[in-house]
Order: sequence, then structure tokens, then C-alpha cells
Amino acid sequence: MEATVLIPAYNEESTIAGVVRVAKEAGFPVVVADDGSLDRTAEEAEKAQAQVIRLPGNRGKGGAIAEGLKAVRTPLVLLLDADLLGLRAEHLQALVLPVARGEAEMAVGVFRGGRPSTDLAMRFAPFLSGQRALRTEDLRGVPGLERARYDLELLLTRHARARGWRVRYLPLSGVSQVMKEEKRGFLRGFLHRLRMYGELLRYRLKAR
Repeated sequence: MEATVLIPAYNEESTIAGVVRVAKEAGFPVVVADDGSLDRTAEEAEKAQAQVIRLPGNRGKGGAIAEGLKAVRTPLVLLLDADLLGLRAEHLQALVLPVARGEAEMAVGVFRGGRPSTDLAMRFAPFLSGQRALRTEDLRGVPGLERARYDLELLLTRHARARGWRVRYLPLSGVSQVMKEEKRGFLRGFLHRLRMYGELLRYRLKAR
């Protein structure tokens, strides 16, 4: 399958190498867009054999993806978060398959059987998952991609609905991710989560 794994990353030195290694094991080239990290994220990604694009400052998830897309040369792209746990090569191959076969314009991976906290979040809002496969040109054509920060997944979901894309939600058995409160400390992580929920609420109100 002609796909590239694209990972936006900000201060994820403890987990980025593991995600890159799984993607390489699955047979995909890997581009890591280091979003102005202040730790060793870029160095760890390079040691794991990823191509690293270093942004001089933090632009947010959408900005990192837009910059990383410039290095993607394959017709398909697989977006992954940099803090995944329990990821396996077969998860990535299964996620790309519906798009490669022309059965969907976008495939979204949903956590199942990983950690109760992340499983619960996915049950309520599977469209917030950052694990997505789609055509590279389709992703490049999403308006406002480079400006998206906390609402990147909502932007992709809205765009897919507006364009009438076929979207497949696929379980990622045993996969979870590091919680914001674990990475940033409880208060900072909690505030970040509140901003995410604010974006979700605005999306819900707009959808009505």
C-alpha cells in the first residue's frame, strides 16, 4: 500500500520512537512533524529512522500536519498521534485498507480494550480520534488545515460530512494513549481538556 505515516508531535520524547518503530514495522515510510518541541522529540524520532520536519515554533496540530504534508510523496497518508500505547503493525495496515481499496474516503481508528479512560472518551466521541487514513490530496484540500489547533479532528469530521465522504470507523484493539493530565500535570492537562471540550460543544451546537 502506497501510504506514508505522518505524525505531528510536540514534546513526546518518551513515546514517539515506539510509534515510529511500529509504523516502520508495518512497512510505511514515516514523517514526523516536530511542532517546536522543547525536549528530545526530534532526536528520538530520527533515531527510530523517521524523516523529521522541524518547525521553528509551535503552530498546533493542523500547522504541523500541513508542514509535514510537504514531505509526503505517496497517494495515501495515515495520521497518527505521537503518544499511542499498545499500537501494532496490523492496526495500521487495517486502517489504510478501506481507503486503498476505494471503499471509503477516510478511515478512523477507535480505541477498544486499551485503558478505561481512553476507551470511554472514544465511545462518546469517536470522531475525535487522531488516527486517520485518507488520500493525501484530500487532506491537502481541507480548508483551514494549517490553522487548526485543538479542533483538527473536528475540522476533518466537518469537512468529510460536507463533502459526503464515506467514513469507516475501525476498532484499534488494545490501543490507548497517554492522558493529557499524565503528560502535563493535572492542572495544565485538565485545562487543555476543557479547551477540547469547548471545541466539541461548539461543534455540537453548529451541527444542530
